[in-house]
Amino acid sequence: MANSTMQPGLYKRTMKLMGNRFEITVVAFDESWAEACIHDAVTEIQRIETLLTTFQDNSETNQVNRMAGIQPVEVSAEMLQLVSRSVKLSKLTQGAFDITYGSVDKRFWNFDTTMQSLPDKATAAASVRLINYRNIVINEEQSTLFLKEKGMRIGFGGIGKGYAAERAKAVLQQKGVTSGIVNASGDLTTWGTQPDGHPWTVGIANPDIPHQLFSSLTISGMAIATSGNYEKYVVIDGKKYSHTIDPSTGMPVQGIKSVSILCPNAEMADAMATPVMIMGIKAGLHMINQIKGMACLIINDHNQLFTSANIRLQ
Repeated sequence: MANSTMQPGLYKRTMKLMGNRFEITVVAFDESWAEACIHDAVTEIQRIETLLTTFQDNSETNQVNRMAGIQPVEVSAEMLQLVSRSVKLSKLTQGAFDITYGSVDKRFWNFDTTMQSLPDKATAAASVRLINYRNIVINEEQSTLFLKEKGMRIGFGGIGKGYAAERAKAVLQQKGVTSGIVNASGDLTTWGTQPDGHPWTVGIANPDIPHQLFSSLTISGMAIATSGNYEKYVVIDGKKYSHTIDPSTGMPVQGIKSVSILCPNAEMADAMATPVMIMGIKAGLHMINQIKGMACLIINDHNQLFTSANIRLQ
């Protein structure tokens, strides 16, 4: 590698992984070394995708889902630990975060142009009847997972990107990358500083005009994740309905345009953004204010900004 009197450069690679746009940025003196480090990070994300995907029959996720209501499935320690952490988050958020959301009956929730009406409340409630994290049985001694009800399905859409970002960051740090960003489609984790020594900053998208910024934050050494209703929604009778479904009612959440969570870990930030959207402004902020090292920024339907007690905007 070149001597340290040189100014380091910024090296980036963007690609589609886990069905999402990932961008990996490293600060380095040597381009070929940076590219080799990024390659190893991409390989790690691809490994996690193979583990968690529901689009490959032989993935551990699908093996567990296939045996729902039938028998426990032996899984890797990594899968067991991720599910264990997910269940803890479900308890923390009183079920607003729940990896068994994969059990939702999707016939009623195609958030596309063909959706003309909402299901009635009884139908909506029936569509989410199998969502219940309490019906995940974790056996640490046997390293098995069991879903109690037939038809139950786990999925990692609410935590997988953040987990992959953290794993990619760990690989890069092990390689000696002292500064960088792993951006998993808006869920991102940062460490170190920019090449000029300034901290990393991130813009919070305007929910009405996503390519414009609502505000910005300094986030070096932190992770941030945003859940919003501006990317996937349907308009029925002039009213906008988010793709985020409340697992307790089966109906789309309303009142909040976006939630951004800031904390030291991308997995945690990813997992906490949607629950705050489901819980609502008052309950969501109350919860975040009790969690050490976590901050929250909420934009409601009227473009009003609400923040947790410990956040500083620029």
